[in-house]
Amino acid sequence: MTEEIRDEGGDPVQELAREGKRLGRSFGRLAVLGALLVLGGVVGLVYTGLATLTSMLLFGWLLLLGGGVGLLQAVQSRGTGHFWPAAVVAALNIAAGVVVIRHPEGSAEALTMFAALLFLTGGVFRLVGSVVVRGPQFGWTLFQGAFGLLLGLLVLFDWPESSRYVLGCFFSLALLFDGLGLIAIGVGGRRIVGMVAPQPERATRPAPKAPPENAQDQSDN
Repeated sequence: MTEEIRDEGGDPVQELAREGKRLGRSFGRLAVLGALLVLGGVVGLVYTGLATLTSMLLFGWLLLLGGGVGLLQAVQSRGTGHFWPAAVVAALNIAAGVVVIRHPEGSAEALTMFAALLFLTGGVFRLVGSVVVRGPQFGWTLFQGAFGLLLGLLVLFDWPESSRYVLGCFFSLALLFDGLGLIAIGVGGRRIVGMVAPQPERATRPAPKAPPENAQDQSDN
């Protein structure tokens, strides 16, 4: 009777071992994806012009797809008060996506100018805020403000030539750091699973059988 119940329920140690192997493979795929992202980031840092063009085309297609999905949702919500705002936003996304895809270089110049202005304004606000407030993070906030101001000035002074490498450099750095994070998660996850989950050899090893009751009675006699 106990053997039938054990066969129906399965061995929990073997189940844990199989789940550990599945988790290990999943973390391994995550590490492989991280390595591919790191490789793409390194290639993008070497060829920043190609990375800029690729990032702009990707951005344009994302705008186009997002506008298409938003337009479908707007059509589904006809007769409600959300139709016209959703339709206008979707149309703007589609138009922006078409413009970016057809003119990636001009779009890169505009976005680079926008990024330079953001760096400038953010750096000025951090500098003024750090000097006025003088909080416990005074030095770090002052350094961030000075760095943002300097970066904005460097990008702005070299514009529009800077539009050929600034966005590609940012895009490649994002790929690089995201890939390193995925590699760390994948390797760390596989290590933790290997420490917690039982080994397959131990899980498949048959358990020792208990001696029969008759043999124990005969040894007592």
